[in-house]
Amino acid sequence: MAFLSDTLARVKPSATIAVTNKARELKAAGRDIIGLGAGEPDFDTPQNIKDAAKRAIDEGKTKYTAVDGIPELKEAICAKFKRENGLTYTPAQVSVGTGGKQILYNALMATLNPGDEVIVPAPYWVSYPDMVMLAGGTPVAVAAGIETNFKITPAQLEAAITPKTKWFIFNSPSNPTGAAYTRAELKALTDVLLRHPHVWIMSDDMYEHLVFDDFEFTTPAQIEPALYDRTLTCNGVSKAYAMTGWRIGYAAGPVALIKAMGTIQSQSTSNPCSIAQYAAVEALNGPQDFLSENKKAFQRRRDLVVSMLNQAKGINCPRPEGAFYVYPDISACIGKTSAGGAQVNDDEAFATALLEETGVAVVFGAAFGLSPNFRVSYATSDAALEEACKRIQSFCAGLR
Repeated sequence: MAFLSDTLARVKPSATIAVTNKARELKAAGRDIIGLGAGEPDFDTPQNIKDAAKRAIDEGKTKYTAVDGIPELKEAICAKFKRENGLTYTPAQVSVGTGGKQILYNALMATLNPGDEVIVPAPYWVSYPDMVMLAGGTPVAVAAGIETNFKITPAQLEAAITPKTKWFIFNSPSNPTGAAYTRAELKALTDVLLRHPHVWIMSDDMYEHLVFDDFEFTTPAQIEPALYDRTLTCNGVSKAYAMTGWRIGYAAGPVALIKAMGTIQSQSTSNPCSIAQYAAVEALNGPQDFLSENKKAFQRRRDLVVSMLNQAKGINCPRPEGAFYVYPDISACIGKTSAGGAQVNDDEAFATALLEETGVAVVFGAAFGLSPNFRVSYATSDAALEEACKRIQSFCAGLR
């Protein structure tokens, strides 16, 4: 279409959203579909948070707010960073956006010039490279395969840095793999970054509260205080507090960067929803006991899915440290033909045949920059997961 911008040619629609929509359509048409594509908890938002939102409505807190967040929420965010991460920020160093995605996008829009490079470890969340390109930058993917448990090494990071590198995007626990960096692994990466003062760090900590066994979560500015002045620590209430639809994300970093992000937001969306902001204040300041309950459920589901997928012929599924995803390797399934006659030449063909023949919706690995794999979100009921894994086992058994 002639009048569309050249920018549009640089990006593709989100594959995770596309899979979820396709599953919805098939379900609406009467098919028995189990959707393992969406990255959102199946738990309801806690009652105290919903009550805070209702109170905000009743008290008339329904007007425009400050562009990048109400003072009460900024204070709550500062308290959270101090309490949970040992990081000290002032409200002037905090930005609140309409979901975590807007925070990342604002930061990239505010800082990238044509030719600037952004290092993105792969597998990556589908939106990182596209947001970099929308902002005029160049994503530089650094592949971390199953042999390093999907974590990049200090040597890989060192090799990827050039004079044009502006940002390093760090996501732990990771979407799509669930892999999380230990304190020692993160320290090794921050040691590399210390040697390159022109590189800024964007740490996406959205899955911070979803770590399992005895894993201890850490974030770059906490591990290496010398990086504090060039780190944007990003988070949100979506995953931990089961508030995906409320759309509140936030970040803390240097005042000049936060101001620039506010300028971008002031001319795009303006303030996030006032009611959702008051709900987020309660999420951060209120009782946190449900977090450990939810975590137990996710850990149980992780163990179920990892065990059952590893029993499927041709699948190798590592056991991740966090988030609510697994990212099985399907190298042994490629080049075969499904029971329904589909040619499984790559992970996209695998996911398509799996959906059409068994009704199980997963996201193919190429969308996340590393193949041949697929992503399963286990943020759904144990019964649905068990049935989905049985169908995957049967699908794999039928490959010839």
